[in-house]
Amino acid sequence: MYKIAVIGDRESVYGFSSIGMETYPVYSEDEGREKLKSLAKQEYAVIFITEALAEKTQDLIDKYSEETVPAIILIPGVSGNTGKGMSSVLKSIERAVGSQID
Repeated sequence: MYKIAVIGDRESVYGFSSIGMETYPVYSEDEGREKLKSLAKQEYAVIFITEALAEKTQDLIDKYSEETVPAIILIPGVSGNTGKGMSSVLKSIERAVGSQID
């Protein structure tokens, strides 16, 4: 059975555990990269990742974007919304439907 994970800074991921998601706070870019690699090899269908951490691990996210599983979804962290998450979703939709969405 597939699972859902959330990774990022502790303050941003902490609340997700109350709704049953597995949370993985990370404290450095290196730790975040290793955790993302580890989760992608396990039975996680969806990995939510904070925009701040995603910015530092974009090369890995790009690598996994070609795979069916896991789906890596960017979420804003406590530091605010940068808009990268929405941009990423729009790109995925455009790729799926084959045309630009306005």
